[in-house]
Amino acid sequence: MDAGIIVQVVLLIVGFVFLIKGSDFFVDGASSIASLLKIPTIIVGLTIVAFGTSAPEAAVSITSSLTGSNAMAVSNVIGSNLFNMLMVIGVSALLGDLLMEKKVLDKDLPFLVGITVLWAVFIIIGWDITNIEGIILLIILIAYIAYLVRDSRKSSDANEVEKPKLTLPKSIIFMLVGLAGIILGGDLVVDSASAIAIALGMSETLVGLTIVAIGTSLPELVTSLTALKKGENQLVIGNVIGSNIFNILFVLGASSAISAIPLDSSLLIDVVFMLAITVLCFIFGKTQEKYDKKEGIILVTLFVVYMAFAILRN
Repeated sequence: MDAGIIVQVVLLIVGFVFLIKGSDFFVDGASSIASLLKIPTIIVGLTIVAFGTSAPEAAVSITSSLTGSNAMAVSNVIGSNLFNMLMVIGVSALLGDLLMEKKVLDKDLPFLVGITVLWAVFIIIGWDITNIEGIILLIILIAYIAYLVRDSRKSSDANEVEKPKLTLPKSIIFMLVGLAGIILGGDLVVDSASAIAIALGMSETLVGLTIVAIGTSLPELVTSLTALKKGENQLVIGNVIGSNIFNILFVLGASSAISAIPLDSSLLIDVVFMLAITVLCFIFGKTQEKYDKKEGIILVTLFVVYMAFAILRN
């Protein structure tokens, strides 16, 4: 392997480390500040933690949008959402049954299907995501978070507030260090992944769908497997659904609001496949209100097939 490629691979790995650890620091600092300000735990989880686990995708896609690597900005979100649904849910279901809450089945999962359809329509209309469409996605996100906050206040644990893990000065330092790590990691991942793609004759779309998508989805995978180990199976579903919603509404919304993203029609298959998988996960959940080993095998197999297809297509 060429020495230049080896250097870029090392930089790519370093970038992923910065992204993941930066997200951890940011979430810890922000959560502690929220606790110091007496903000309810559930609201922190619905907003700060959701942003934290999607921060790697946001950093990569926004950086890609700013540098003109539009194919990577979109393919990163498609690949990340597919990885979340097929591998995070699939592997977790292989390890133990994932029970579904009624609220998730009746509200959150249908909402994810709805915004996935909307995003697909935005793309197919003109093979781009315009500034206005990006702003619409961000407005929907704000409305969704407002709904979640209002709904959470009605629950019995709405007033539960975690004890702060850090002092105010340490919390601020953690947030700043985390944010710096996320930004630096995003730059490293985009630059090194693009360099690898060019050197190996791979397309930005393929790199975004595979290497970058899997790398930026590691926080979701680690979070879900940790929750599963602690017996908190329902958190796995919430983590995946929340992350996918955030990826579409915030990551793509912010990226396209900053700079309109023109797309190649070759992404049609990937967009349709992502929509089909989202609907499939909804059907699996609705039929028996859980994901078990059978669904886990199907989802993991579909991921392997899709990865093979994406690589062979290139």
